Amino acid sequence: MAKTALITGISGQDGAYLAKTLLERGYRVVGTYRRTSAMPTNRLDELGVAQQVEFVDMELLEESNIRHVLQKLKPDEIYNLAAQSFVGLSFELPLYTCDVNAMGVLRLLEAVREACPEARLYQASTSEMFGKVQVVPQNERTPFCPRSPYAVAKLFAHWNVVNYREGYGLYACSGILFNHESPLRGLEFVTRKVTHGFARVALGLQDVLRVGNLEAKRDWGFAGEYVDGMWRMLQQDTPDDYVLATGRTTTVRDFVDGAAAAFGFALEWNGDGDSASGVDTKTGRTIIAVDPLLYRPTEVALLLGDASKAKAVLGWEAKTSLEELIQMMARADYDRVKTGLARA
Repeated sequence: MAKTALITGISGQDGAYLAKTLLERGYRVVGTYRRTSAMPTNRLDELGVAQQVEFVDMELLEESNIRHVLQKLKPDEIYNLAAQSFVGLSFELPLYTCDVNAMGVLRLLEAVREACPEARLYQASTSEMFGKVQVVPQNERTPFCPRSPYAVAKLFAHWNVVNYREGYGLYACSGILFNHESPLRGLEFVTRKVTHGFARVALGLQDVLRVGNLEAKRDWGFAGEYVDGMWRMLQQDTPDDYVLATGRTTTVRDFVDGAAAAFGFALEWNGDGDSASGVDTKTGRTIIAVDPLLYRPTEVALLLGDASKAKAVLGWEAKTSLEELIQMMARADYDRVKTGLARA
């Protein structure tokens, strides 16, 4: 009999890739959506799996609703990917972010404990919890120092997963995933903002792309590989938490350089800090500039993950290089913008 997997946040980047990989493994996949919104299936459509997914109303702000869904479905595996997932927005919506990302997970854990304690739960933790990093690189034993409402809320959820695992015997894991991108990434994230923006510049639809902190360093991998790591975490005999990362860190500036080259621009930088801008030497036009308004109130300067535990225990490792990822995203965004099908 096929296993049933419940995916919250299935309409997002990770949810779509995870749905695809679970369907390929023979799962019955059920995705949740909020009753107050239409179910966006564009990412699932792009991967060709929307018609194979079942959908159910579920709201992480309402515990009785969560419990009812779990009692009805009795899922074998639960992947909680639902969240207010944009770090920058969490400074503008701190209360909502914490209600969904922190209390929402606690409500889910309580509902699992009461309705389907045999289910295996994956919680999407984040490298943002390391924040003002204490150790480089960061692994499962590195102290946390969150620097945003988003990261604080995720840390609350992370420790509750540990407590419910140890206190109630739930099979509950957290994946501490470093930045993972793809052509399905939302436009509010810097990587997709860059490739989509350069596509518009290349096609004459936009003059200048504006970005924030160019010197922030991130460990970027391909989301399509990271969802396989999520699945592997729930197949182990013993639940545990794992870092997934590439082990390579790159500045936003270097990502921009790679994306510019992918679009055929010859980018040359002028100025530093808030006044930095980039000129395409082929045309003499300024095509990118820093906008200080896009900086976060508290910045995370450096993230670099050590996924050696995941490699040793799960047999997982990142394989797609950053250069391959940039090319993949650039091609997808150019084609979308050219045909008028750009998507978030």
